[in-house]
Amino acid sequence: MIAFPEIDPVAVHLGPLAIRWYGLSWVTGILLAWWLLDRRSRRPGSAWDGEAVSDLIFYAALGMILGGRLGYALFYNPGSYLADPLAVVRVWEGGMSFHGGLIGALTGCWLWGRRSGRGFLACSDLLAPVVPVGLFFGRIANFINGELWGAPTALPWGVIFPDPRAGHIPRHPSQLYEAALEGAVLFAVLWMLSSQPQPRGRMTGLFLAGYGLFRFAVEFVRQPDGQLGYIAFGWLTMGQALSLPMILIGLWLLRREDRA
Repeated sequence: MIAFPEIDPVAVHLGPLAIRWYGLSWVTGILLAWWLLDRRSRRPGSAWDGEAVSDLIFYAALGMILGGRLGYALFYNPGSYLADPLAVVRVWEGGMSFHGGLIGALTGCWLWGRRSGRGFLACSDLLAPVVPVGLFFGRIANFINGELWGAPTALPWGVIFPDPRAGHIPRHPSQLYEAALEGAVLFAVLWMLSSQPQPRGRMTGLFLAGYGLFRFAVEFVRQPDGQLGYIAFGWLTMGQALSLPMILIGLWLLRREDRA
C-alpha cells in the first residue's frame, strides 16, 4: 500500500482566486504542444510555419475545451445537466470528457483545415503526436485531485485515496497507468515516427487506435463513474464504449493507407 501524497489540488491562491493543478495541466499541455510543433515547423523543408501552427492550435484547443465540457454532460451525467443546463458553463466545478474533447479538437482541425485549404488529415496528422502531452499532464492532475481512482487491489502499489467515496481501501492508481500509457508511451512512439515523413492519415490512425486500446485496457482496473456504473455485460464501462469507435476508425485509417 502507498500513502496518498498530501498535495493541495489548488496550486496557487491569489486572494479569492484559486488556480488549480487541473487547470494548469490544460494550459501546460496546450503550451507545450504548441512549442513542440512550432520548433518542428522551423525545420528545413517543413510544410508548416509558426503562424499556421498557432492558428491550428487555437482552433483545436478551443474545440477541445468546448467539446470536453459538453461531452462530459452528454456522456457521463446527462440527467444532472438537463435538470440544470447552466451547470455546463460552470467549468470551475469540474467535469471534462476526453472523448468529447477529442471530437471538439477534431472539429477544430476540420474547420481550420477547410479554411486554410490544407485538409483535415494534414492537420490531424500534425497534432496527433502532441496530444499525448496534454493527456499526460491531465492524468497527473487527476491523481493530484484524488479523482477517477481505480478498482480495489491487493497489489503493493495500491493507493488509499482521501475521498470518502473511495472507501479508504487500496485502489489501483489508474490515473498514473493512463499517464504512462496514453501519455508517455504514446507520445514517445508517435513523436519518433512523425520525425520522418509518413503517409497521410497514418499518425491520426495510430493515435486513435493506440489511445483507444490503452484506454480500453486500463478501464478494466478503473472504477466506473458512480452515476453510470457498468453499462453492459457487467463489465463494459462508458470509457470502453467510447474508445471502441476510436480503435475501429484508427485501424480503418491505417488499412486505408496500406491500400492507397
